Amino acid sequence: MAYYRRLGEIPPKRHTQHRNPGGELYREELMSAKGFSSDYSLLYHQHIPSAVLEVGEWALPDQRTTVNHPLRPRHLRLAELSFGHEWKTTDVVTGRRVLLGNADVRISYVMAGEPSSLYRDAIGDECCYLESGTATVETVFGALEARAGDYVLIPRSTTHRWLPLGESPLRLYVIEAASHIVPPARYRSPFGQLLEHAPYCERDLHGPIEPLLVEGDGADVLIKHRSSRGEIVGSRYTYQHHPFDVVGWDGCFYPYTFNIADFEPITGRIHQPPPAHQVFEGNGFVVCNFVPRKVDYHPLAVPVPYYHSNVDSDEVMFYCGGDYVARSGSGIGQGSVTLHPGGHTHGPQPGAMERSLGIEFFDELAVMVDTFRQLELGEAALACADDDYAWTWAGGRPALS
Repeated sequence: MAYYRRLGEIPPKRHTQHRNPGGELYREELMSAKGFSSDYSLLYHQHIPSAVLEVGEWALPDQRTTVNHPLRPRHLRLAELSFGHEWKTTDVVTGRRVLLGNADVRISYVMAGEPSSLYRDAIGDECCYLESGTATVETVFGALEARAGDYVLIPRSTTHRWLPLGESPLRLYVIEAASHIVPPARYRSPFGQLLEHAPYCERDLHGPIEPLLVEGDGADVLIKHRSSRGEIVGSRYTYQHHPFDVVGWDGCFYPYTFNIADFEPITGRIHQPPPAHQVFEGNGFVVCNFVPRKVDYHPLAVPVPYYHSNVDSDEVMFYCGGDYVARSGSGIGQGSVTLHPGGHTHGPQPGAMERSLGIEFFDELAVMVDTFRQLELGEAALACADDDYAWTWAGGRPALS
């Protein structure tokens, strides 16, 4: 995020002496993207941030994926994932179950009620959509308050933990990148400011408001990273001091929240294509919002989408609110995820085009991820798949001869 912020105590000039009231030097840490050649922040620690006492393994949940073969559209019913009553003892980090993934991005889902361990993703940024519940997300940059409808953007290698609030579980749809996740380039000026025609602006992005200092020694941090063979693996570091010891920081690299209700939809006289709904992008994928909005107002408009073939991408839709008119009759509802792979023509269900004529407003809420490499199926996708979805456009599963 090329949007400068400054919190807490920092020296007047970077890379110069900064001392505590007792005269001891604070330890300056540079967190930088793309090898010191992109956005960065400078953090000032009370202790040495690299003082590690022990290194061990962290056994990750099942990360395996299988090829979607033979090629089929998929409907996943997240409500059927077996978190059960175990969500009260599940946390957002270790309880994630993989739905879909490729080398660029992995999509998981979790229902959790326990505070998480300290954690960092050393593979890429995380974009976590909070379907329901409220939480405090404590980070080395300070705390974020997250509510239903928030995207929580956590930059790569940012140490943080999730603390659920209240009695309701957190339901989290997690997009883990192998890159950074940023606002679309076409909505940013050459200097990084969000442009006037962008569907949101910097006022809608909410970062930490003050440093977070936690006293204590000997803190464990779970780290997700890749092995030399490209496998996703986990490690556990025990630090000499708690990592939340930053007295101040400044820069353009930090976590923030953005609520989907602050996305201003772009509409037109005829149907607008998915790029009009884009909110973020990463290497090999984009993220879009479909929010409540006025729909096409040409007198002969057909408000639901036309049938389409995403010849260069797989399309993943997470239906998280409202009524998705185009999919009526398919069994899809809130909490559903669909995968329409490249090579599969898809669109509205039978009768949806006719029913949409004359409609002026869609009350729907969905998060879409389009990937430019084929997605594979995680164990959670296989556990909650609707085996009859592929036949819904034809009126049901064909009879066996």
